[in-house]
Amino acid sequence: QDCDHTVALIADGLEARPYSSRAFIREMGRWLADGNAKKPGSLVQTAFEHDVPIFCPAFSDCSAGFGFVHHQFHNPDSHVSLDSAKDFLELTKIKLEAFETGLYMIGGGVPKNFAQDIVVAAEILEKDVPMHKYAVQVTVADDRDGALSGSTLKEASSWGKVDMTYEQMVYSEATLAMPFISGYAYHKGNWKNRKKREFQKMFLKEEVTA
Repeated sequence: QDCDHTVALIADGLEARPYSSRAFIREMGRWLADGNAKKPGSLVQTAFEHDVPIFCPAFSDCSAGFGFVHHQFHNPDSHVSLDSAKDFLELTKIKLEAFETGLYMIGGGVPKNFAQDIVVAAEILEKDVPMHKYAVQVTVADDRDGALSGSTLKEASSWGKVDMTYEQMVYSEATLAMPFISGYAYHKGNWKNRKKREFQKMFLKEEVTA
């Protein structure tokens, strides 16, 4: 319940208006960085400190969502809300800014669909962008029941979301496979000479000029 009450506390302190999950999670990171973290180094705080945006399109469908129930119940006429369409638009803007992108997906569901669909969304905005250059998905779901989590990357390619040249389905329990894949990529060291993207700053500029 500490998480629920903390989310409500953060929401109570913000301007009453719709937020993307990215914008609200940034405020969670700010709250932690302001000396409220019980221990440093959490993903949310670290992302805040390095201007890395975190999206959670199904934010209400988790424990933190109870905090929003509390906040909106006690502030019925003026409250913070989450705008999932804003999430989709902001993710699409990252695609437009980055241009060349890839996907590393753990599991499936809503986040997987949002991340894949930003290519299609960019096309709807009449922007010429390439498909995701590569995609890796780690999942225990298969495609026999037709559910989204089990849909293959070949299916995503049929929608023009993912290039088929570099795609790999990894059928494994995530906590087994992810450390090996992530560890290999980290120790290979290609990231060392890459410029930090800091996509959070792109949205902060928009907020300042709005």
